Amino acid sequence: MNLGFGELLLIFLVIMLIFGASKLPALGDALGKGLKNFKRSVSGDDEIDVTPKKEAIPPGEPAKTPAEKK
Repeated sequence: MNLGFGELLLIFLVIMLIFGASKLPALGDALGKGLKNFKRSVSGDDEIDVTPKKEAIPPGEPAKTPAEKK
């Protein structure tokens, strides 16, 4: 499916009629950020850290063994 200059111009004119000239920069910016985030999420590694967190021990208190925690 190849889009020529005429088809692209028609699509652009319809978008201008729907959104107006003042909204086009914001629409383009939002579209660009969305594509950038999508590409980063697809190609990048998971950024969520799922390693278990160690409990913080308050200063001056001895560390408890797993048997003492129960």
